[in-house]
Amino acid sequence: MKLGCCYYPEHWPEDMWAEDARRMAEMGLSLVRIGEFAWSRIEPEPGQYDWGWLDRAIDTLHAAGLKVILGTPTATPPKWLVDRMPDMVAIDEQGRPRGFGSRRHYCFSHEGYRQECRRIVTALAERYGKHPAIAIWQTDNEYGCHDTVLSFSAAAVSAFRGWLAARYGTPEALNEAWGNVFWSMEYRSFAEVDAPHLTVTEANPAHWLDYRRFASDQVASFNREQVDIIRAHSPGVDITHNFMGFFTEFDHHDVGRDIDVATWDSYPLGFLEQFWCSSDEKAAYMRQGHPDIAAFHHDLYRGCSKGRWGVMEQQPGPVNWARFNPAPLPGMVMLWTLEACAHGAEFTSYFRWRQAPFAQEQMHAGLLRPDSSEAEAADEVRDAAAVAAAIGPQTTAQAPVALVFSYEAAWTIGIQPQGQSFRYLELVFEAYSALRQRGLNVDILAPSAALAGYKMVVVPTLPIIPEGFAEKLAALSCPVLLGPRSGSKTESFSIPEGLAPGDLREAIPLTVTRVESLRDGVAEEVAGFTVTRWREDVASDLAPELSDGAGRGVVYRHGTMRYCAIWPDRALLALLVERMADEAGVALLDLPEGIRERRTASHVFTFNYAAEPVFVPHIGELLAPASWHIAPR
Repeated sequence: MKLGCCYYPEHWPEDMWAEDARRMAEMGLSLVRIGEFAWSRIEPEPGQYDWGWLDRAIDTLHAAGLKVILGTPTATPPKWLVDRMPDMVAIDEQGRPRGFGSRRHYCFSHEGYRQECRRIVTALAERYGKHPAIAIWQTDNEYGCHDTVLSFSAAAVSAFRGWLAARYGTPEALNEAWGNVFWSMEYRSFAEVDAPHLTVTEANPAHWLDYRRFASDQVASFNREQVDIIRAHSPGVDITHNFMGFFTEFDHHDVGRDIDVATWDSYPLGFLEQFWCSSDEKAAYMRQGHPDIAAFHHDLYRGCSKGRWGVMEQQPGPVNWARFNPAPLPGMVMLWTLEACAHGAEFTSYFRWRQAPFAQEQMHAGLLRPDSSEAEAADEVRDAAAVAAAIGPQTTAQAPVALVFSYEAAWTIGIQPQGQSFRYLELVFEAYSALRQRGLNVDILAPSAALAGYKMVVVPTLPIIPEGFAEKLAALSCPVLLGPRSGSKTESFSIPEGLAPGDLREAIPLTVTRVESLRDGVAEEVAGFTVTRWREDVASDLAPELSDGAGRGVVYRHGTMRYCAIWPDRALLALLVERMADEAGVALLDLPEGIRERRTASHVFTFNYAAEPVFVPHIGELLAPASWHIAPR
């Protein structure tokens, strides 16, 4: 695995560049990302390019033996462009323009802005497409960051109308699909359809779902335009995009099909602080991150781009954007790096080389402090480079477990949660964590992926069943777990004929007759687990495999197929993982709290995420906090 960093030569005097490049190479880095925010320096005036500084920066890095990841600068259109096309900015859900002064101030649907993007990307690719320093191209930066996938601009509404016309053909077909007879919401033409916002009460959920599908398609087509240009001028050079953590606003599988390497930006401490983890977990893992946050995204993005992936931005110290921003425990930067290696990363790049002393991210740590002295992570990077070189490239085989992940499922539940604590990402993450706690490798796959050959398949929930998915499940001979709400909606966001689980009824003969959500604090203790958040009443000739205290079915089994009719708490997930693994003949580990294991083709990696030493029985070692054990298989 290679190591790299994110560098901004335009932020620093040119006489520092050569020394920076020398120190990068000395630290064990070989890749340097540049350029993704530099449009105003590349083109300071309309049509007037200043390539000189970028030529010299690339040549300086190359002369030090470093390869370049060159970003297209379309995440930061310059002020002169915004002033020329003020309607290019996105409009938020409240109808307010998202203007100039930070980044990502554009609407994916604005054709004038897309034309400008094609122009700048073409100019960049023509100039550097065959430069020997360029190892990878990065399109844009963090699509959707700062809630920028959804735009309610005139350009977006116009494009949405065209998207609807292509999908439905006639307004009558749209009205039928959306159920617009309800509340007299019927349209006479596609030109009458607006974005689903600023309504008196909630808009039609089918309208919302199609708007999310449309917005996701706009991201994918925006990215595809850049990819096509780069491939034409830089043939054979890999293309990536850097995705984010716990982010579902567009379908990453669609974008991933057009690139060569999926990358993501790994900030374990920031994600722990910002998302749903309990106060106890946030305290226990404050300086380490939850043991499954980084691994979850490694496995998710490995499944988004044909198995090739990397980390484009790795947290090296305190970040600046979470509610609280602690420093990592000594050793954690190296642990995060080696964990990426264990999941098959091609490279890990640290954000950033030197902490900026100005502007919005001046409190975000780097490998160097603003005065160019080394920050705490620098030595850990050197050590990680040495270990990665010693163990060599790591390859990953098909895991024993497949976990099915659907961006459309996240949108569907987000649009109509029916209970404020029913969170798609949390449900999927808890299922993933239950598997990891027993030492299992996991592949996270799209619903369209092949499932043959897996020993266990987990579908935490899939409200809309894609065509052919039920048949694919029925053909499996391994244990399969279906979570609550699976098959509960049609493609047009209606309750299916015959009720849930819709098309899945052929695989498991039951009918969900009623659902209820339970407020926080309401819990029914059952032998071995607790009923909270969500439960379903089920009619079936099947006898429940597990029931609550009143005899209501909780889990149903039909052959190798299981359906869970409640929000599964951790105890129930652990029980189901044990049963499925026993049936599949899959060996499990009893890992102590905070310990995780990952197997590659050649090595077994054991990581201690706990803040205290932990004895790991199956390797016979006491692991210090934020430490690891690597052994050949």
